[in-house]
Amino acid sequence: MIKHGIAGALALFFTASPAAAQAPDIVRVRGTVESVDGQTLSVKDRNGATLTIRVADKAPVNEVVKASLADIKPNAYIAVTAMPQPDGSQKAVAILIFPEALRGVAEGFRPWDLTQNSTMTNGTVDSTVAAVDGGTLILKYKDGEQKVIVPPTAEIVTYARAAMADVKPGEKIFIVAAKKLPDGTLEAPGISVGDYGVWR
Repeated sequence: MIKHGIAGALALFFTASPAAAQAPDIVRVRGTVESVDGQTLSVKDRNGATLTIRVADKAPVNEVVKASLADIKPNAYIAVTAMPQPDGSQKAVAILIFPEALRGVAEGFRPWDLTQNSTMTNGTVDSTVAAVDGGTLILKYKDGEQKVIVPPTAEIVTYARAAMADVKPGEKIFIVAAKKLPDGTLEAPGISVGDYGVWR
């Protein structure tokens, strides 16, 4: 039950399209925690606004921890934030290696809102090619595949289980689909926390 609950919440994280995240009642949050009061966070977002966020009871809290290109093996399930290249490939900006329990979450290719024209691809690694200056991945999903160039600058991360007690002032957090409540506060179905890559 716990595993399915976490998978469900993270499916919401990575299914949320930019259009959905911009809808009046659903927002995406990238910011820094200013204070913590139980399940309630005061967060300064990347635009400088201060947000009050209520983290849902029993919501998953995941610490984003550093990984490496060597940790991405054939058959791994990953999410890639990237920029399209003239030859049709995708140049990775950030890669999340999903735990096995989350295989299949939001599979596919879609626009993303990191920067203008950025994309998100969730899929299974079919093959990897290492190079001195990075590497190349062939990422397959149910409707197709993408060639992903991984430069040395790409941030590669995975998840470690955490708890609200681990969320401290000064930490960066990322919430894909927070619900805006009538009083202006936000309700989060789960959060990613950590100083590495969470703003992606």
